[in-house]
Amino acid sequence: MTASDGKDVKLLGKSKDFVPSVGQGTWRMGGDVSPNRNEAHKVIEALRYGISLGLTLIDTAEFYGGGHTEELVGQAIKGYNREDLFIVSKVWQTNLHYDDVLKAAERSLQRLQTRYIDLYLIHWPNPAIPLSETMKAMEKLVELGKIRYIGVSNFDVNLMEEARSYLSREDIMANQVRYSLLDRTPEESILPYCEREKITLMAYTPLAKGNLAKDKKLAEIGKKYKKTAAQVALNWLISKTPVIAIPKAITKKHIEENAGSMGWRLSEEDIMSIDKYFKKIYV
Repeated sequence: MTASDGKDVKLLGKSKDFVPSVGQGTWRMGGDVSPNRNEAHKVIEALRYGISLGLTLIDTAEFYGGGHTEELVGQAIKGYNREDLFIVSKVWQTNLHYDDVLKAAERSLQRLQTRYIDLYLIHWPNPAIPLSETMKAMEKLVELGKIRYIGVSNFDVNLMEEARSYLSREDIMANQVRYSLLDRTPEESILPYCEREKITLMAYTPLAKGNLAKDKKLAEIGKKYKKTAAQVALNWLISKTPVIAIPKAITKKHIEENAGSMGWRLSEEDIMSIDKYFKKIYV
């Protein structure tokens, strides 16, 4: 994916790869911690519709739906030029020993029906397993061509620094954390660190489980741009250089809404107004 196609894209970390500023999250699509096979068709259709609207980054994990979510992503991406897509998956915290990481990645590849995962993340840190062992396995996966880039999720700055110290040839390209106008914890240290070190911050739950879609302040600002409150909330996030957002949507309306949060930017004045308003209500 290149920047010359006029799309709303950002460089992934220090790589030369561009990814959409907004992607598709998949948590609870096809099940919670165990499979729900009743909505397979709906999930596949939703993901494919998102791709058609430029939401070509899809984020999933081996934990989601007990692996079934990865299977649905695999079915959804069939028939597309693989290089036009950016697939992100995550290894669960109990699978962080060296051999377990390699096996988990292989299982994810089989479920996704792809030769490689673009970005592979450690889903949650696990203090019971040496991080040095996990990072060595992640680097091995890059060497084997099973994954292209290494990332982490739910890591604080100290853990990011530690993880990076164990890498000899690669670097961390992304940290996926909960971040929205109603949860601004990453602004304390993670976001400044990512900005400084050129690491992508992937914001999950960017609409605070739908709460921001109902916000009157955001709706009022959105009128200026002919955008919804949800689109303003997402645009506020992606106005920050290292941030991309991964909202989940299954209805056409919400998928269109997510895609419509790209291709424009809030003014500096409106960004400051939103900042000020939400700092008052965010504790």
